[in-house]
Amino acid sequence: MNEDKATGTEKAMSIKSTLYALAMAAATLALGACSTTTTIDEYRDAGVRDITLNDNESMVILGRRHLGDHETEPDLISCIGKRLNRKLEVDVVNEQNFLNQLYPWFEPRTAPLKLRRMERLMNDQAIANQIAAMGVRYMVWVDGNTETTDSSGSLSCTISPAGGGCFGFASWDRLSSYEAIIWDIQEMEEKGRVRVDTEGTSYMIAVVAPVPFIAQVQSEACEGMGNQLSTFFDGE
Repeated sequence: MNEDKATGTEKAMSIKSTLYALAMAAATLALGACSTTTTIDEYRDAGVRDITLNDNESMVILGRRHLGDHETEPDLISCIGKRLNRKLEVDVVNEQNFLNQLYPWFEPRTAPLKLRRMERLMNDQAIANQIAAMGVRYMVWVDGNTETTDSSGSLSCTISPAGGGCFGFASWDRLSSYEAIIWDIQEMEEKGRVRVDTEGTSYMIAVVAPVPFIAQVQSEACEGMGNQLSTFFDGE
């Protein structure tokens, strides 16, 4: 009887050791592979000079949300604005405050998608005065989103009177793709464009308890976009 108990204990310890080894191997694999790749493209006309913001001038970062299949995330817009504010020490008007002050002219169905439309809006003295009151000289439109492009693997979880747990391995690919267009709304001209594509693979490992390893594609896209946009304003 004691031998049976000993054998059962040994088996349980062996299973635990095996599960632990699997967990450590999977974690090592995930940590080594959970990385992101960022590609940045920039366009600026040869005649466009580096932008200088005067003390009384500011910029606003706005997300495009006119398409039904996706919306540029507000948290990404906020992230880019904060990064530009830190790098350049310039006044970046909060997106929601700007939208509230200019309601309804920058709502998804009425927002100016082209400079010609923006020029017509600025011919309305009430709109022009409101924008001038906020000191906005440059408008940066950001279009894009973050989405899951592929997934594989599976997880299974069970619950019993003796306890419960999960087992399995899953992965999914995420892509953040954004384009920013810089408008000078005083001169009514486009200053340039920046495109950022960031992709990475995230993992979920489950040996009793699920453990995620998330590729921070959106935050990497924010960093790349903010850094590249700053080069238009400080001449780096």
